[in-house]
Amino acid sequence: MFILGNMVTALARIIDIILEALKWLIIIRALISWVNPDPYNQIVQFLQKTTDPLLAPIRKYIPMTGIDFSPIIAFLVIYFAQIFLVSNLLEIGIRLR
Repeated sequence: MFILGNMVTALARIIDIILEALKWLIIIRALISWVNPDPYNQIVQFLQKTTDPLLAPIRKYIPMTGIDFSPIIAFLVIYFAQIFLVSNLLEIGIRLR
């Protein structure tokens, strides 16, 4: 059973790393958006391609009033997933050992 516990623990840590990287990408995209970036810049395109799948559904439900609140909401959703999902997976992994 310890092998399954280690696998669940490793999965939880990988998910945590991915969610943390996604949080940083959202923060960087929000900061870059303040300076009117060049849309043809490769870094800007990379940020848009990696964060749009998460931000687009949020923008569909929240009206655009001049301030884009979708990065804040996405950040909170990711933070919740880190606290709830990752911690529960770690707890399950520990109990399976």
